[in-house]
Amino acid sequence: MRNKKFVAEHRGGDLTLENHRGLMNWAIACAKHALELFSDRNIDIRLFQALDIAREWERGNVGTGAAMEAAWAAHAAARETADPVLKTISRAIGQAVSTAHMADHSLGASLYALKAVSQSGKSVQEEIGWQDKMLIRLPPQIIDLILETREIKRKGFKDL
Repeated sequence: MRNKKFVAEHRGGDLTLENHRGLMNWAIACAKHALELFSDRNIDIRLFQALDIAREWERGNVGTGAAMEAAWAAHAAARETADPVLKTISRAIGQAVSTAHMADHSLGASLYALKAVSQSGKSVQEEIGWQDKMLIRLPPQIIDLILETREIKRKGFKDL
């Protein structure tokens, strides 16, 4: 069951458009940071395109339908790669752009980024610290919601 605090106001929830866009910004940052950590790999162009669409949604320049198409493309890239880290990063990007549809997908971007870091043997705690610093632009109640929900979901997240 979704937390109503992640549901947009126009869908009967509590989340303002400004905060929804803020969550998109954070999700993009999490996914992009993971991607940058592994820039030595052969990156599918669809992942860069998905991040561009996510940014355009955040700015109000494209609709949710375009964001969902980009998310499906990122998830297709995940299915098509044999590289487990790149697969996980692709999932992070797919979740980030899916934030346009449902804001709680921002947590998926965070968690998949953490999983990619874990898979590569890098410090998950350092990545959590980095992600937390990126929350600074959000209001305190949204930061608290993210931190609380991420820890709950992290416990059930496979291999993290």
